[in-house]
Order: sequence, then structure tokens, then C-alpha cells
Amino acid sequence: MKHEAIRHALAGARILIAGDVMLDRYWFGDVERISPEAPVPVARIGRSEERAGGAANVARNIAAIGAQATLLSVVGDDEAGASLERLMQESGIKTSLHRDASITTTVKIRVIARQQQLLRLDFEYNPSHEVLTGILDEYQAALAEHDVVILSDYGKGGLTHVTRMIEAARAAGKPVLIDPKGDNYERYRGASLLTPNRSELRQVVGRWADDAELASKAQALRQSLDMQALLVTRSEEGMSLFEASGATHVPTVAREVYDVSGAGDTVIATLAAMLGAGLSLPDAMRWSNKAAGIVVGKLGTAVATADELFAD
Repeated sequence: MKHEAIRHALAGARILIAGDVMLDRYWFGDVERISPEAPVPVARIGRSEERAGGAANVARNIAAIGAQATLLSVVGDDEAGASLERLMQESGIKTSLHRDASITTTVKIRVIARQQQLLRLDFEYNPSHEVLTGILDEYQAALAEHDVVILSDYGKGGLTHVTRMIEAARAAGKPVLIDPKGDNYERYRGASLLTPNRSELRQVVGRWADDAELASKAQALRQSLDMQALLVTRSEEGMSLFEASGATHVPTVAREVYDVSGAGDTVIATLAAMLGAGLSLPDAMRWSNKAAGIVVGKLGTAVATADELFAD
């Protein structure tokens, strides 16, 4: 498919994203001295930025390349939750953020000086069971209106009902792609595709000596979990897609690696959007690989735009 045809098809692709959202705050400053109170640098903050993180960053990446994104998640009834909702609306994302007054919205604050991260502060709480049940009902109702489902698991509790969510997507005939967390992949049984990175996969299947052993372990995992495919992102070694028909490998395309945070969001977002546009899994992976190569050259949770992705 030519670039213009893909862009046209992307405009009609409808992706449903559910999972853990967070607000990424960046505090930029200068360090010119060491604190007299302790042997730590003193950062004088000059400016700050807010960006959507987690499943919200996945949605941003989908919208940035021209596809339609719908986001379902839980936030606290607080200022950070309102900021996330505003960021989503500014990106043209259809958003349903359920407010849970018993928690605060997950926030990650990064202090950056001279292009280096000095410190990260995390604030996070798990949502209540009642709010999550409400999301499940809305998720099931939304399936019919979407082409592909992404479940973005950051281990913050938003995917407590992931097994039921997978079953509902399969019953509706929708591919369900999951960015996994932790070492219990049994909970993802029946998903269409998982996108672990190299270290995440190692937690589950152990180490491998070479590509042949990686393929053997990946295929065994895929079969045992009743999945169509497993896409392993391998940093400087590119990506490997394992399907029943065999494996497809693509080398990395990053010209300069500046910041890998959020690259996994870009991979699964581009993959889902391209599948929604009618591309095959191997072709969708190639576009995901290109998009990831773009975002790792940017600071923090970033996106690849359609103009960047289709530049050549």
C-alpha cells in the first residue's frame, strides 16, 4: 500500500485503548552548586511541561499518525486528572476518564538539568473495584464501534479485569493487543498479540543464548497462551515478530537514541493503527519500528507525527 493510501485508511481506523494512565511532569532547570544540607545537586527550576503518559500516551501516538483513538481509564478527582483530560481533548482523542475520589491520579515528576534526568518522583494509587467495574461495562459497550483494542498495562490496577476484557474483545471479533507488565502472562491468555520488550520477556521465559533459542522460547510461550503473535522489541537489535507461520525480524532504524521512555507506547499504538488500516502484521511491525526510531530521538514521552512517519 502506498503512503497516501495508508494515510487515507488510517483516518478510518478506530482504536479503543484501555489501561493505566498517568501524567508526566517535566521540571527543567540548571545545576550550579551542591546543597549545603546534603551531598546532592541543587536544581533551580526554570520551566515545566506536562505530557500524557501510559495508556494516554498510547492514545496520543494513535492520534498523531491520523487514526481515531478512544481512551477509557480511571483518574483521581483532582487537578492532575483534569490536566490529563485537557491534554487528551487537545490531541483530538475521544476520552472517558472515570473519576475515583478515593485515589490520586498517577503522576511522575522528572527533574532534568543539562539534558540529564536527576530524579524521578512517582505518586500512584490503585483505583477502587466499583470504578473498574463501571469501566468494564463501558468497554464492552464500545467494542462494536472499534476495529482494534489495546490494553495498556502499567501495573497500576487499571486492568484488574483484563481476563474478562480479552474474552469480550474476542467474542466481538476484535483483535486485542497488550503491552504486558510483570511475569504472570497467564492473565493475558487468548489475546491476539503481546508486545514485551527484551527484558520483560526474559522475566517470563528466562535467558536465551542466540536467536534460535529466542525463537523456540517465544513460540512456546505464544502457543501456551493461545495467542496469534508475539512481538518482541529488542532495543538495538530491532524487533522480532513470532507467528504460527514463523518469525519476521527487522533491524532498528533509530539514527540517534536520546530517550527510550514511551517507545513501547509508540510501538503498540502504531501497530494497532496500521492493523486497523488493513495492513498485515509484518507490515504493521515495520511501520511500528520506524515510528519507534523517531520517538527515541526525542526527550521524554513523545510521539511520531504522520508527516515524520511518511517523510520518505
